[in-house]
Amino acid sequence: MNNPDISVIIPLLNEAESLKELFGWIKKAMEENNFSYEVIFVDDGSKDGSWKVIEELSVSSQSVKGIKFRRNYGKSAALNVGFESATGDVIITMDADLQDSPEEIPELYRMIKNEDYDLVSGWKKKRYDPITKTVPTKLFNYATQVMSGIKLHDFNCGLKAYKKDVVKSIEVYGEMHRYIPVIAKWAGFNKIGERVVQHQKRKYGITKFGMERFINGFLDLVSIMFISKFGKRPMHLFGLLGTLMFAIGFLVSAWLGGDKLYHVFYLKTPARLITEQPLFYIALAAMILGTQLFLAGFIAELISRNSSERNSYLVEKRCNT
Repeated sequence: MNNPDISVIIPLLNEAESLKELFGWIKKAMEENNFSYEVIFVDDGSKDGSWKVIEELSVSSQSVKGIKFRRNYGKSAALNVGFESATGDVIITMDADLQDSPEEIPELYRMIKNEDYDLVSGWKKKRYDPITKTVPTKLFNYATQVMSGIKLHDFNCGLKAYKKDVVKSIEVYGEMHRYIPVIAKWAGFNKIGERVVQHQKRKYGITKFGMERFINGFLDLVSIMFISKFGKRPMHLFGLLGTLMFAIGFLVSAWLGGDKLYHVFYLKTPARLITEQPLFYIALAAMILGTQLFLAGFIAELISRNSSERNSYLVEKRCNT
């Protein structure tokens, strides 16, 4: 059986009201453009009957696949297992709340296939969100641009398109779904673009994300930048810092000792005890911290070479997979 043109991955949590309408919308967009497709719903531990709706859709259409987590693991885990299951030539991700329009899919597909982009991210230029959400989002996106060097306006837009090679080459875990473009770039996929997409008003339910996501987002950005640069070689950071600090402390201590010997044996004058000088304790602290940083890098190097898979979640049920 040939692989479909497009795999649509939809992570969801308690979105039972919107699923049938969303699938009908996707189906219409695919059929109008003669795409072969599969839709993979990943139920992230819903409690509202979302899985029952997915099962009904999978019975009515062979294009629908479903994966259900036993409990809520988060959007990153849902996307990661969706990436593993996808078989399409182009992978589309979108949210289940009807705020992403499936009518954007044909143009995203064209940019991947015809313009050879590795990843295309949606940009919700006009948003139907309160100012308490839009202003922090702009600050967050600006900080991510500066730190990553990727010129995107909306890193966290759920509507994205990928080459198949991209999603099969990266791992998304924790809360790193916000930084998939950054992860893709550090995996060697450098042609990353964006397209302005339409943002719909939420029709059902409430948002699943609170203000804490912006604090977590900044911490995750620091983490992903560190992991991207030093995840496979932590000794390059900790070892370098440790060696520099130890060397500075050692040189200062040696200078203090040499200065005392110079006064005692050459000038024949009394000199202060080394232990009475504050600079000695600063140098001693630098040597101790330098040793600890070096050992931290060494231990991190051992751990990174023997770490198990970060994604550990239980799939309770599957249908049509």
